[in-house]
Amino acid sequence: MRYLPHTSEDRADMLARVGVSSIEELFHEIPEDKRLTRLLDLPKRRGEMEAQRLLADMAGRNLPASAVPFFVGAGAYKHHIPASVDHLIQRSEFLTSYTPYQPEISQGTLQASFEFQSQVAALTAMDVANASMYDGSTACVEAVLMAHRITGRRKALLSGALHPHYAASVRTLCAMSGAEAASLPADVFATEDLAGAIDEETSCVVVQNPDAFGNLRDLSPIAAAAHARGALLVAVVTEAVSLGLVKAPGEMGADIVAGEGQSLGVGLNFGGPYVGLFATRSKYVRQTPGRLAGETVDVEGRRAFALTLSTREQHIRREKATSSICTNAGLCSLAFSIHLTLLGEAGLRRLARINHANAVDLAERFSGIFGVEVLNRTFFNEFTVRVPGPAAEIVEHLAQKGVLAGVPVSRLWPGEDLDDLLLVASSEVNTDEDRAAFANALREIA
Repeated sequence: MRYLPHTSEDRADMLARVGVSSIEELFHEIPEDKRLTRLLDLPKRRGEMEAQRLLADMAGRNLPASAVPFFVGAGAYKHHIPASVDHLIQRSEFLTSYTPYQPEISQGTLQASFEFQSQVAALTAMDVANASMYDGSTACVEAVLMAHRITGRRKALLSGALHPHYAASVRTLCAMSGAEAASLPADVFATEDLAGAIDEETSCVVVQNPDAFGNLRDLSPIAAAAHARGALLVAVVTEAVSLGLVKAPGEMGADIVAGEGQSLGVGLNFGGPYVGLFATRSKYVRQTPGRLAGETVDVEGRRAFALTLSTREQHIRREKATSSICTNAGLCSLAFSIHLTLLGEAGLRRLARINHANAVDLAERFSGIFGVEVLNRTFFNEFTVRVPGPAAEIVEHLAQKGVLAGVPVSRLWPGEDLDDLLLVASSEVNTDEDRAAFANALREIA
């Protein structure tokens, strides 16, 4: 974006036009204690070449994920992405395409969305999926909103092992809409009594599987308990590859599935953009947020595609819309779809088995290290480890030894007395040498 300087007279004219006397008045909605009152710790001015050198030097201090053994997960996972994925999504008809309002000129884009929806529905064992959402956390928020609409209730019950960022997004939404989000305490061992916490005001129970501590959960009893009290089960999946091995949420009674599809086709990308997955039962399809691409035939009987069940109010009359998300992550969903197509069912199952085997191997290597304890009885490719000392400090020490060890649980749940817990993920990109390096480095400092 170009920098367009304004004179003081320009600024005064613009402020007068909007009816305020100062720039500060534009930010009156932001509490004063949340505003930055100082300049950022950055040089005030540099020439273009100097700025490039400075930024390159700053970037050089990072330890890239591809440069060392990498075991960081916690909702964003490093997987191998075939070169053909990037090659295909950079074709001009995909890279430059926009909103497919006019089906007569958007058949390719609409078909890609339709195929994506079909894949997500099959993966989750649900009846219908939408054309994607921004990311997993916003998909989770939309699932809660949808449950409120369906049940007429205004309280969401959040598992204590739901990813804290997802839970925070739901709490923010509920706080701004007059609804309630009841979060259970952090649940490291998957022993919480969710069924006992459901009451007559509960619209939905939100549970993650595998959960944020890596535990695998049987959602069937929770679904039964929720349905008995007139509530819905929202199942959250942050690791899409797990669906190649773990029982699908739909098979365990989930009413809505909200997930993150980053693991397939989408790189870590410094935290985004990602792709939200959203699927539900046929009976709830008219309450589904976002876009749905449907298959039909044209006037000549040929196979054709169009947006469906999406009234114009969804896009231009927001007070009547089912969702505040009226678009989809088209390029990322295409990358997801291409990667999954290349894998096929057999390839996805094999990839999932490799992920699980690598994580089991890493857990076994930890078993012989004094003071280190794997806390999970079951897991997919991520698990929680108790370490001898603050996990945040151990992560820093291991980074100095050339290993990116994982995420300290205290970073996700601050103030919960979980300082000695480390969340570790091992995917197909980790070699035997990587896992050995991690174990050896941890043994040296344990």
